[in-house]
Amino acid sequence: MGLVSLQAAETTLRWASALWHSWPGTLLLYGAAAIHLALAFSALWERRTLRMPVPQLLRIGLGLALPLLLASHLAATRGPYRLVGFEATYAQTLRNLWDAGGWWQMLVMVVAWTHGCMGLHFALRQRPSWRHAQPLLLTAAVVLPLIAALGFLSMGREAAANPMANSQPPSSVSTLLKDAAGTGRMGYAAGLSVFLIALAWRARSERLSGRTITLTYPDRIAKIPLGWSVLEASREHGIAHLSVCGGRARCSTCRIRVSGPVAHCPPPGPDEQRTLARVRAGPNIRLACQLRPLGDLRVTPVMAARTASLNRLDSERDIAVLFVDLRRWSGLSEKQWPFDLVYVLDHYFALVGDAVHESGGVANQYIGDSVMALFGLEGNLQAACRSALHAARLIDERMRIWSKVFEQEFGQPLAFGIGIHAGSAAVADVGHRDIRSFTAVGEVVNTASRLQDQTKLHDATLVISDFAARNAGIPESEISVERISVRGRQAPLDVLVLDSGALARLDGRTEAAAAES
Repeated sequence: MGLVSLQAAETTLRWASALWHSWPGTLLLYGAAAIHLALAFSALWERRTLRMPVPQLLRIGLGLALPLLLASHLAATRGPYRLVGFEATYAQTLRNLWDAGGWWQMLVMVVAWTHGCMGLHFALRQRPSWRHAQPLLLTAAVVLPLIAALGFLSMGREAAANPMANSQPPSSVSTLLKDAAGTGRMGYAAGLSVFLIALAWRARSERLSGRTITLTYPDRIAKIPLGWSVLEASREHGIAHLSVCGGRARCSTCRIRVSGPVAHCPPPGPDEQRTLARVRAGPNIRLACQLRPLGDLRVTPVMAARTASLNRLDSERDIAVLFVDLRRWSGLSEKQWPFDLVYVLDHYFALVGDAVHESGGVANQYIGDSVMALFGLEGNLQAACRSALHAARLIDERMRIWSKVFEQEFGQPLAFGIGIHAGSAAVADVGHRDIRSFTAVGEVVNTASRLQDQTKLHDATLVISDFAARNAGIPESEISVERISVRGRQAPLDVLVLDSGALARLDGRTEAAAAES
């Protein structure tokens, strides 16, 4: 509001002061601050090591610095109001800050705003809606503090050009508050120092107590004090271990396969249970950030990665995966010239890629005569499954049209099969040096590929998992489920086996249902 005028800013300040000086506003403001600080120290106390990615360490450091920076601000604004009922104004504040104090005010704003933005990003970055809104949110995160700083400068210049009389709190009150701010800083710094010393003392005591456990990784053995989490053990020993959410059970990238005595694994808490249920994890799968073993265990990271690739992980999300594969390609390769095969593959890839793109997906892997496509990189799982089903119908229609021409040119018809599955996968940029590709990794990808193989056995156009079919919105009355064994999976999988006619009919039903909703 300072960009409008000093008077407009003063009017806005009166409304804000009325809110925060009321009992509900006071309780909300300082209650939230106290709870936030208590939760931060509680989370730090649960850690057995401060080894963590630099952005997370920066966020914690900025948060711990805030009380030191805000002491003077509180003493200059809230203090006089509580002691003598003095209402601070921007004119009075600018008089106190316009010389050297203005830069300090800017620093406080930048530190507080950066800490808040980082905290929100780490907490919500797994949600598709957050990722979708990131360009707009990033713009707001930069523009809002910038125009606030410009408003501060504009008010300062206006106040300097048109000096006005403004009252100040009594000098005795100012001296008292200045002393209180200094005492508050020293008290907080002393408390923070005691807390950090207590963390170091506990870590030293745990190491000297001899109460250690052994974690056996696939390539090494790590001895850690009792009470450490598996993720902390990995970071302490320099073992590459994915963790996107910072150890808060908000993602499953750090999950591990555990083997050993059941008594050595405490039961998962509510947060861990929710995350494991979301990815339909097996009984021997746990989150490394939450599991604090009580005895020796053998652990294997499910999503193993090199240290250099940890920061390249985009996120884990719910997606639909489609695989399409040409049949009798080896026989065709024996009969045709290589350049004819290049023409066939180029036309085939273009046909499939266009169908996927028109349906809202990304055809990201072309492997031999197979194409892998991802749906749901933006949006929810239901929309992703509907898009994958629609892409399968477009591919089927266009491949059958092309097959008639192909048979005339090459003497044999085209045959193909499509597999679709849905679930949680890690979406990342992987590769080595200059050769990199964007892909998805996880059980859902392997299963979709295996379902495509099942079309050969069932002489079908599409084999889609029951889970993906239901998320696509296929009516219950249209679902005829078969239970099959899929290579690479221990448990059987319920699937729908569809020919071209059934695929066209069901895709039409799901489009109509989506339009009605």
